[in-house]
Amino acid sequence: MPEIRLQAEAGRPTGSAAAGRLRAAGKIPGVVYGHGVDPMAVAVEARSLRAALTTDAGLNALLELQIDGSTHLTMARDIQRHPVRNTLTHVDFVIVRRDEVISADVPVNLVGEATEVHKEDGVVAHELFSLTVQSTPDRIPHAIEVDISELKIGDAIRVGDLKLPEGVTTDVDPEATIVLGQPPQVSEADLISEAEAEAAAAAEGAEGEAAELAGDVERPATEAEGAERPAEGGEGGGGEAPAEG
Repeated sequence: MPEIRLQAEAGRPTGSAAAGRLRAAGKIPGVVYGHGVDPMAVAVEARSLRAALTTDAGLNALLELQIDGSTHLTMARDIQRHPVRNTLTHVDFVIVRRDEVISADVPVNLVGEATEVHKEDGVVAHELFSLTVQSTPDRIPHAIEVDISELKIGDAIRVGDLKLPEGVTTDVDPEATIVLGQPPQVSEADLISEAEAEAAAAAEGAEGEAAELAGDVERPATEAEGAERPAEGGEGGGGEAPAEG
């Protein structure tokens, strides 16, 4: 990975007001530290820094800072941004060495087309979007590509399935899932609109109410029939009085 050279001004004034003035002048405040070097407050031209951090290497770009005649190989870490505009507001530059193993987060990109999953209206569920790897600074990959062209519903690609570049390792659990082929997530019930669902519920409620009213109407008639039965077959009923002899 080639280094990107940046000019950095040492001895910048500190404090929120001073930092605000630097940003207004098109510069980003930062601090350089690591490997026994005393922390140095610096300022870097904003446009150059943005360009350096938007290459293929992204935030893992190697930055060669030129500070008052000295050179420091660094990487940008602990990047702070404006909460609304998302612009850079402060950057920590950590000094690294070309022969030391460091950790870095690398984006995980899906490549290919999961034809079998889409054929069955399934869903490709991307679960892991970045992977923490260990390597020397020059071997950090720009991204890790995962081919999903052979993915089927019920299949999973895990960290242990990856073939990392030479000299690159990871401590992430090999069973951690990167991508899943999931079955269709929409049922016929999900396709019913809210208005249709409310209409169906209202119709069901009306039918139940009608059935209950019908039961209330029939119930008194049944009781009346039961009341007439004693008159037909009660005591002394059901026949003529015996004739006097």
